Amino acid sequence: MRTYNSFEEIDKDLKILKLQTEIDKEEIKLSMDKVKSGMSPVSLIGSAVGSIVQKAILLKAVSKIFGIKKLSSKRK
Repeated sequence: MRTYNSFEEIDKDLKILKLQTEIDKEEIKLSMDKVKSGMSPVSLIGSAVGSIVQKAILLKAVSKIFGIKKLSSKRK
């Protein structure tokens, strides 16, 4: 525990704590805004489409690497 020698020291620490509290509140607001924007329908659809495209590219790359070809319905 800190020992204070004057009211000025107490006032200084109180001001610092108040500013730290304001900074924390602003950080929370920014985080909430980021979460809200990430949960918007446009963002969710964009993420889904991006995920599908990434999977398609990955599948194509893996099939090229391993020489896997699509199964054809034309069997003899």
